[in-house]
Amino acid sequence: MIFGHLKLGVSLGQATADMNSIGAYLEKTYPKDDKKMALAVQHIGAFGSDRDTELATRAFLAALMLLGGLILLAACANLGSLFSARAADRSREIAVRLALGSTRVRILRQLFTEAILVSIMGGAVGLCSSSLLLQWLSAWRPLPRYPVQAAVSRDPRVYAFALLIIIVPVWFLVLFRCAKSFKPIPGVIKSGSTATPGRRFSARELLLAVQIALCAVLVTSSFVAVRGLLRSLRTGLGIDPRNVMLVDIDMNTGGYRGAAVPPIQKRIVDAVHTIPGVQAAAWTNVPPLTLDCCSTFLVFSGQTADLAPADAALRATTFKVSTEYLHATGTPLLAGREFTEHDDTTAPRVAIVNERFARYVFGSVASALGRDYKLSDGTRIQVVGVVADGKYSSATEAPKAAMFLSILQFPTEEAWLVVQSPDDSQQLAASIRGKLSDVDPSLVSFFQTWSAGLDGSMFGPRMAAISLGVLGAMGALLSITGIFGMAAYAVSKRKRDLGIRIALGAQRKEVLRAALGRAVKLLAFGSTAGLILGILASRVLASIVYEATPRDPLVLGGVVLAMTLLGLLATWVPAQRALSINPAMLVREE
Repeated sequence: MIFGHLKLGVSLGQATADMNSIGAYLEKTYPKDDKKMALAVQHIGAFGSDRDTELATRAFLAALMLLGGLILLAACANLGSLFSARAADRSREIAVRLALGSTRVRILRQLFTEAILVSIMGGAVGLCSSSLLLQWLSAWRPLPRYPVQAAVSRDPRVYAFALLIIIVPVWFLVLFRCAKSFKPIPGVIKSGSTATPGRRFSARELLLAVQIALCAVLVTSSFVAVRGLLRSLRTGLGIDPRNVMLVDIDMNTGGYRGAAVPPIQKRIVDAVHTIPGVQAAAWTNVPPLTLDCCSTFLVFSGQTADLAPADAALRATTFKVSTEYLHATGTPLLAGREFTEHDDTTAPRVAIVNERFARYVFGSVASALGRDYKLSDGTRIQVVGVVADGKYSSATEAPKAAMFLSILQFPTEEAWLVVQSPDDSQQLAASIRGKLSDVDPSLVSFFQTWSAGLDGSMFGPRMAAISLGVLGAMGALLSITGIFGMAAYAVSKRKRDLGIRIALGAQRKEVLRAALGRAVKLLAFGSTAGLILGILASRVLASIVYEATPRDPLVLGGVVLAMTLLGLLATWVPAQRALSINPAMLVREE
């Protein structure tokens, strides 16, 4: 695959025509090496060339941006609750100052100054943190082998927008609260309260319910993503990547082509076997669960005469492997045998297939042994072994049919050496590099552990789980502060009522019900609504994380438990304040 940038004004059709003219020239100039040089040019973009993957990724990013906007809304609601509670506590002070002749503009200026100072201090911390995060993202290379970096620049428009959302909501919140505080309410100086009794739910409480629902959505989505990721990994990779080193070797760099490839590959394997600690070494055209995987072939039943694509039995993920491959990769052999040195070009073509292939084409694992099938070029392949199903392109993919062909019968110049050894990976890489130098110093190689190779295939699911986890933590933090603020405000405004109840002999649970009843109701209502929305929103995750389903008892139980713990944590201190009210001291204060 060749990557490049199109010139301005050049269409994909023109680029395809130009590339095919180059292919025709190569085919004519080098007829032995370059045959059928038909090239296709397509736009890859930021999300890959697969249309389904692009749509799923765009949907997930759109949902992520929506959740980010809801987090911002929750923060504004929290800020509104903070200023509302603070202004309500200062109602008596404002009323006294107005009665003494202070102007409303002067009071408003003071409230604005206090609110903006608080907002700017918090916003400065957030902007500094984002600047450090952008520096880290600009230097981050998620795929070490490829020069792919997230070139994130500091856009002044983004910072201007951040400054806008820091200050403007504060102005509206202060104006809204001051409009209520400036109303001539009788008894404010005496009672010190501007609360209007008898309303079922205030706007601030409804905003808090929305905030709790948002938190439940984020918690549900993050639980679904993490649970789906863990479940997909436990369903069986079909390999054991531990203690395995992958070495990408291109035989073309040493001038090995065609019939010269198998002998040099055998020399390399024999040399690697002499390294102490090496338990197995094998060749494959591409290892499963790496970015370079995988190619697919059309498969036809042995009785099919017309090998048209519409008549294919299935499309199978295909690997070309050598002897010891199953041992080196830890792939379980269920029936039959592994490849041997005799499975070369002089012997009948053979293959090892996985369970899904055997059941789909032959009906069962037992009936697959000894049976044959065809490839699209008419080559007849006999099944000599069946291995367990595994994951090939991605650790979160749905089960796929796969077949393993003998690399001696289907030689390839670009192959990976798979080495299993319990020794230290750096020491093993140095030893293998030395053996390769002894065999042929002109060979170019790339080393990585198989565990590191999994990072590419796991990039999408991991980023989904991390992103949702971070947003879930932010939502939980905002919900805790919001519930705490409301509960503390309720206790503060009802001290007299609670003191009278305690003086009259009310039990602890009755005091808690009176003080925190509304907060608990909002928590239950918001959590239920958020859980339902989270279940609906989690359908988007199913296209990113395989087996990410919200209909999991552990997910539902985990969300309920998490929201319960958040509620207990947020209401613990206000509950202690409500229970510690001393009626005698309260009477003296009032």
